[in-house]
Parts: sequence; C-alpha cells; structure tokens
Amino acid sequence: MSSTSVVLLAYKEAENLKILLPKIHEQMKIIGDDYEILVIDSAQPLDDTKKVCEQLGVRYIPQEEPYYAGAFRTGIRYAEKERIQVLDADGSHDPESLPAIHKMYEEGNYDLVIGSRYVEGGISNDSKSSFIMSKILNTTMRVVIGVKAKDISTSYRLYNAKQLKAVQLVRNNYDVLQEVILRMKINNPNLTIGESPIIFNKRMFGESKRQLFKFICGYAVSVGMLSGIRIKSKFKKK
Repeated sequence: MSSTSVVLLAYKEAENLKILLPKIHEQMKIIGDDYEILVIDSAQPLDDTKKVCEQLGVRYIPQEEPYYAGAFRTGIRYAEKERIQVLDADGSHDPESLPAIHKMYEEGNYDLVIGSRYVEGGISNDSKSSFIMSKILNTTMRVVIGVKAKDISTSYRLYNAKQLKAVQLVRNNYDVLQEVILRMKINNPNLTIGESPIIFNKRMFGESKRQLFKFICGYAVSVGMLSGIRIKSKFKKK
C-alpha cells in the first residue's frame, strides 16, 4: 500500500478547513492510501484552526519559519509518508481532483504531478486580471527554470517525498513553488512532471493573503535569483 502525507498551509483558514478536511478524508479513503493530514498554521494561533484540526482528526503544526515558504518547509519537515500532497486551505483546490492526480502519479511513474489549470480539461475561475498575471508568470518562469509544464505557479501538487526532502529551499514567498521544481530538476536531471487537469475556484471564506504590487515586485527579483541558481548549477557540473 502506498502512503501519502497531505499538507495544507493555513493562515486564518478555520472556516474553510471545516469544509475541506472532511472532503479530503473522503477522497483519500477512495484512493486507498495509508495517509495522514497535516495542517501548518501560523506561528501564533489567529483563529480556531487548532480546535478544528482536533475535532477532525488531523495533525496541527505551527509553522517554524516565517512567510509562505517557511510554512511550506515546515510541512515538508514533518511529513512522514512516501508521497507529499500539497493543496491550498482556502477552498480553491477541490479535493475531488485528488484521485485523478494520484492515478496519474501511479500510472505514469512520475516524480511530481501538478494539479493544472492550463492543460486540456483544466479551468480557472479566478479573476481576469489574476488569470492574465498567472499566464505571464508561468510563461516567464518556464523559461527561467527550464521545464515544459504549463502550470508551475500552483501549489496543488503530489511529490515524491524522498526527492522533495532532498532539496534545500531558500526563497521566502510564493516563488518557492518554482524554486522547488528547479532544485528537484538539478538533483534529478531526468525529473518527470505530469499535469492533471483541475478546476481552480475562488477562495470560499476570508480574504486573499496576496498583495498584487508586492507579488509582482517579488517575482521580478525571483527571475534573477532562480536564473542565477540554474546557471550556477550548470557550472558545478562542468
């Protein structure tokens, strides 16, 4: 039997977790894996997330490093199974996509499967401005890190845990989602990536944590940083 750690990064998402966690339990039982669910909360509790986790039988872990990437690294650190499934805790990632993602991982013998908005069958219900920004970001980052996957800005992913835990991540914010693919590819030049179509929805409750201006400025810096990491890795191989 395969085993999966399901990791949700949560920042004031208690109301969403009440709805999402039962659905994740249901879908993971359909998949048939030995599984655990980890909710990575803010360093200091800001709502009832801990209580919700206790009621619904999942592991509650306060993040040990700051920012989005710090929560991501905390989840990787505490995941104990052979696969790591990450999805957003705001309701934008539908747990009903989990069986298809896991089936693709199994049948295609992939190292990483992305729940993708931009392959055939994928749909994004995000705002038009966010959609355009996402497409530009993905096009740019594909060139920067050297992969053909169409949606590398989403966190809805199923990873080979051994390969994921082997990388050292240094970025602080959402660009860690591109950094992790780049570093996995550096470690494993034959890295295989699958994309399973998903429907991306707007968040259910609460407000988005992303600030557009900071988001754009941050990615401008990220392009240079990730380009440098890739170039440096090529020189090391020579």
